[in-house]
Amino acid sequence: MTIEALVKDILRQHLQLGNAVDNYDTDTLLLGALPELDSMGVVALITAIEDNFGCTIDDDEIDAELFTTLGSLVAFVETKA
Repeated sequence: MTIEALVKDILRQHLQLGNAVDNYDTDTLLLGALPELDSMGVVALITAIEDNFGCTIDDDEIDAELFTTLGSLVAFVETKA
């Protein structure tokens, strides 16, 4: 499974987005476009990424740009995997 597919699965599970995630591409807007991606959603995603990829994400690594699009999130996760 690719990192993008794993990130989509994390979005599906932790934001309860269902099959809509299957249609997401790297340009799909996340933060500001998905009501489910609020502050609690961000925390859930960060925790899930850490758990699934066995990494630690420091507070200073987190900013809004990270969650702008699926592509920006995937690119970040690739640096942590």
